[in-house]
Order: sequence, then structure tokens, then C-alpha cells
Amino acid sequence: MTINSRCNAGRIQTALWAALLYFFASYAIGQQVSDPLTAQVNQIIEAHKGKVALYAENLATHQVLTINADVPVKTASVIKLGILYEALEEIREGKARWDEPIALKKDDEVSGSGILQFLDAPLTLTLRDVVTLMIDLSDNTATNLLIDRFGTASVDARMQSIGLTNTYLYKKISKPATEPMPADQPKFGLGKTTAREMAMLIARFGNCQLSNAAPTAADPALCSTAIEMLQHQFYRDAIPRYLEMLDSSELGTAIANKTGALNAVRNDVALIGTKRGLLVLSVFTYDNTDQSWQSDNAAELTIARLAKVIVQAWAPDGLNPETLKPVPTAH
Repeated sequence: MTINSRCNAGRIQTALWAALLYFFASYAIGQQVSDPLTAQVNQIIEAHKGKVALYAENLATHQVLTINADVPVKTASVIKLGILYEALEEIREGKARWDEPIALKKDDEVSGSGILQFLDAPLTLTLRDVVTLMIDLSDNTATNLLIDRFGTASVDARMQSIGLTNTYLYKKISKPATEPMPADQPKFGLGKTTAREMAMLIARFGNCQLSNAAPTAADPALCSTAIEMLQHQFYRDAIPRYLEMLDSSELGTAIANKTGALNAVRNDVALIGTKRGLLVLSVFTYDNTDQSWQSDNAAELTIARLAKVIVQAWAPDGLNPETLKPVPTAH
């Protein structure tokens, strides 16, 4: 065979390989697009006037759906899940107690969500009271009291220790920073995370996976307390909107969630108990055109529609609050 013949044969072989790779790549893309759930989710996201990051997982079947799941996003009040997790860990380690007193002074009060700003101060509450207010009413004053109690550095170190390398609590709410801030703090504000990492965090409550050590006998009670707080979430206009008609103050809700909101941001992260297992849904919307604070805010409707189609696809038999009961897993 001449040199030219060998060169021609090589070119033909290369072309054949390229054609095969193109065929298989096109087939894989076609398979993904043809999936009914993915198509529904993409349609909802394309209609939204803003950006969306999403991570959904069925913890029983390990089905996963992701959209921009690793893009860093503003946490808004969703970062309060990190403070809740730190509280559980410090109680577990004997460094804190649910009944320990937390003092509220007049100059602790800040505006925004919550009711502590409207109460007479000074006032003494328990740690459990303050954590409950932070989660159920997203109370900003309560959040700052807990940041004073535990510290941003402790929360951030804890997030890093469990593998959440893009999740940070930067500062107190509506208060000037007391230490040097990272360069990206002005962009993200209170905190930074990703849809995947917040899903990983809330899944730890559902799986009762505290610390990286072996489970202890005290873990189920701690996890149950956290989930009950999340079940009584006052803000239910996003993920729960089309899934459940219960008042969250009633018993029996199958959704444990934490929201976050800024003018152009709406976020919701939830554990959803179903008859086919526990689902995790983490949705962040940002750069939203609709910056209203009405109950029919477009981003909240988008999140609600996404939750509805995902739950219908993965758990068509409906919800089951019993699935929310935490069962410790081996680490």
C-alpha cells in the first residue's frame, strides 16, 4: 500500500468514527429531550421571565433531574437551613440546649419578615423559640440572634465539612458586616449556594444524617424537631401551592420546606413525603422580571408548576406525611 493510500484509509476511518460519535451523541440528546418530564420542565422554565436553577431527586429510586444545579445563586432566606443544621449539630455535641435562654434587646430588631421586631424588648426566649421563628416565619431578627449565638464562621465551616463547598452565610441581615467580606459578597448578599447543595442539605434532615460520625440515639428526636419546624412553614405559595391544601399549622402536612425571597429572587427547598418515597426539590429563581410581592408572583407560580409536574411524574399515587419521619442512615 502506498503512503497516499494509507493516508486516505486513515481519513476514511477517522470520518467513520466521527459519524458514529455524532450518531450516538444525537441519539442520547434525543432520548433526553423525548423524556416527558424533562420536556414539561423545560417548557415551564422557557416560559418563565427570569432564570431558574433546579435539583430534584427521588431518594427512594435515586431518579434525578437537574437544571443549572451547580450555578451559584443568591440564597436569600434559604441559608437559614444552614443555621438550623448548625443548631442541631451543636445540640448533638452538647454545646447548646433547646431550653437555653436567648436575650432579645431593642437594638437587635431588624425589619423584614418576622414578628420579633414588633414585640416589646428586652425579652428572653429559648433557643427552640428563636429557631422556630427563624424557620416558620423566616424571622430576620431571630436569624441574627442565632448568628450571634453560633457565628457565621461556624456555619460556614460546618457546610464545608459536609461537602457543601459553594454554600456560605456571609453576614447578619440588615446589619453592617463586622469582618472582611469575600469579593463576591456584594453580588450574593446574605449568602451563596447552589440548587444541588441546598438539596443535599435538606436531604440530611430527611435521612437524619447529622455530622459525619455514626448515628446516635439522640439523632431521630433532633431530626424530627427540625422537620416539624419545616412542616409548619408559613410561606407556602411556591412548592406546596398545587400539591396540598392543608394549613401548615395543622397536623398531616407532607411538605417540609424553607423559602427565600428578594425583589428579583424567589427560592424554595423542600422535603416532600409521598406514597412512593421521599422527594427532595430545590428551586432557585433569579433575575426575575416580576418583582412584586403578591401571592401570585410569577416566579412562585413557576416553582409551583415545576413541583406539580415533578411530583405527578414520580409519585402519581399522592403524598404521605409518614414518609417524612426521619430514619437515620449509616454514614
